[in-house]
Amino acid sequence: MTTITGGLVSAGASIAGASSVCSIRSDILDVEGGLRSRRIELVRFATVATPRLRARKFEVRAGVGNTFGNVFRVTTYGESHGGGVGCIIDGCPPRLPLTEVDMQFELDRRRPGQSRITTPRKETDTCKILSGVADGLTLGTPIAVAVPNTDQRGGDYSEMSLAYRPSHADATYDFKYGVRAVQGGGRSSARETIGRVAAGAVAKKLLQEHTGTQVFAYVSRVHGVELPDGVIDHEKLTLEQIESNICRCPDPEVAEKMIAAIDAVRVRGDSVGGVVTCIARNVPRGLGSPVFDKLEAELAKAVMSLPATKGFEIGSGFAGSMMTGSEHNDEFYIDEAGNIRTRTNRSGGIQGGISNGETIVMKIAFKPTSTITSIQRTVTRDKQETELRARGRHDPCVVPRAVPMVEAMVALVLADQLLQHYAQCQLFPADPVLQGTSSVKRAPTAMEEAAMYSEH
Repeated sequence: MTTITGGLVSAGASIAGASSVCSIRSDILDVEGGLRSRRIELVRFATVATPRLRARKFEVRAGVGNTFGNVFRVTTYGESHGGGVGCIIDGCPPRLPLTEVDMQFELDRRRPGQSRITTPRKETDTCKILSGVADGLTLGTPIAVAVPNTDQRGGDYSEMSLAYRPSHADATYDFKYGVRAVQGGGRSSARETIGRVAAGAVAKKLLQEHTGTQVFAYVSRVHGVELPDGVIDHEKLTLEQIESNICRCPDPEVAEKMIAAIDAVRVRGDSVGGVVTCIARNVPRGLGSPVFDKLEAELAKAVMSLPATKGFEIGSGFAGSMMTGSEHNDEFYIDEAGNIRTRTNRSGGIQGGISNGETIVMKIAFKPTSTITSIQRTVTRDKQETELRARGRHDPCVVPRAVPMVEAMVALVLADQLLQHYAQCQLFPADPVLQGTSSVKRAPTAMEEAAMYSEH
């Protein structure tokens, strides 16, 4: 047997007269900078002759797309109609108070079947921590979380095994891999986000315990119904306001109009999109990097990796392009506590790719759900034109359930950036006043806030 480890046969090697069968073996070696490094071996079984070969080693770095983060790293696993879904969290500091209750609180917000404007699929989404936590404290070792699937209906997808759903990942998964999980869309399903939300609960706990950072998201637009900017005071926004209705819009009157818009398309077998606004309060100054790893770039990548996302803006966003510099610039001043602040926040809490201590404000646009029961023209895998009326249980609008997903991804970025910042800049710390936040008061956790408003 001749093994060429990541090699190419040199020009002088002879393999004449050797009857052989070749195969490729690929092994994961390590993880560096978010990419999995693979060693590829070409294994040759010679039956007639075994020539001497000289090999030149090479290494293929292939990002397989299931792991997020650099220091606080999260890998999700599972398909929509498989045995279950979950995540592995690596890089979480030890001695962080954590229980399954912390995760379950967030998973219940994401759970299907919550109301008439979400998918009717019934899942309890009960999580189980398998490792990395003992006696209510993290150990600093990988945290494995599992959530079983219990309400699968594979028969709903018989037609979709042949015909591609328009604007769905069905076709592109086939184009790339040559195979796909038909039932529920596999990894393209929003059910994959269970792992993200569970990991996001850990990131939220880390941020709240250490820096008092809070991450809140809410629905600010459904189809043609919009909550105007400035109506919600982001410095006073509470979880109670967000969770006060099934649409998760903190303005009750606008929420009713949004719910009516979703109901109108739901009964027609259609769907609508919308916008989720997300804020992060009490973010430490200094998170992010000046060039390729700007904080807003990391946030954009994180939220745009969620299913159905189509747009991202931060601060003034596209509206800022219509302003002059004198109109757009956030002027500095010294507040009553002696902190450097900005009078406005058109930068959205980030300047030069680095957090400035003000509230981070961003918006994420979601397209209408692609799986609808209205008849649509499409093609089959064998290139036959046809029509498709999709079956299954799907959200008529994804944005109400996208709220905890967006919060989770933002929290994961901030936790990862916080740990990177400490590793780079806190060995020789600068003036703590400069590197503080606009508020140093510890914020209540989501669990604590929920308990507070449930008592009233």
